[in-house]
Amino acid sequence: MLELKDMHVRYGGIHAVQGVNIKVNRGDIVTLIGANGAGKSSTVRAIAGLVKGVTGQIMYTGNDGRTVNLTGSQPENVVRRGIALSPEGRRILPHLTVSENLDLGAYSRSDKPEIEKDKEWVYSLFPRLKERHWQKGGTLSGGEQQMLAVGRALMSRPDLLMLDEPSLGLAPILVQEIFEIIKRLNQEDKKTILLIEQNAYAALSIAHQAYILEVGSIVLEGPGKELMHDPKVKEAYLGG
Repeated sequence: MLELKDMHVRYGGIHAVQGVNIKVNRGDIVTLIGANGAGKSSTVRAIAGLVKGVTGQIMYTGNDGRTVNLTGSQPENVVRRGIALSPEGRRILPHLTVSENLDLGAYSRSDKPEIEKDKEWVYSLFPRLKERHWQKGGTLSGGEQQMLAVGRALMSRPDLLMLDEPSLGLAPILVQEIFEIIKRLNQEDKKTILLIEQNAYAALSIAHQAYILEVGSIVLEGPGKELMHDPKVKEAYLGG
């Protein structure tokens, strides 16, 4: 579905991502874990078309069976191809209501009846958003804002959903809730998911495939549950 081939990301003199090769198979949850500054967010932002200075290949095969190289694509074209990003820091629009934020996620669509159906589906995933559909996004709690960010990404009907640090700053009970939703999206709704996480234990426990990123390079890869037992991973990311 998605394959990064020798992808590099540069910001001026900073070489943030250095020849990364990653494969995301359709129907899988793939996680990319690493410390702050490892290049995780730069990787997904490059896929989403949000950064310049990207070289290598971002090969994507959509549901239509057509394979395209998305390197250098504009963000709106990436969304139209079936990829959506729920960004780090949520980045909802605080002055708009929950409902209006969700509408923004469907900006590339014109099928209004189906958009309304999808909004109700998002509300079924996150009942608290339905309860607060009239409320300004900036007045929501951190956990509710994270739910809104994921819901907004889902409104474009993506084949590939990219989640950048969905558990960041959340209480443990909310982290568990978010990860249950991620599993449900994968298992019940057949969404392919690329998950960026600092919470290595939570990410590895649900991932079909995992990549460890250090200083812009992949240093280890394998099935998520296998990497949970790797001594190096345990020492560096799982507290021994």
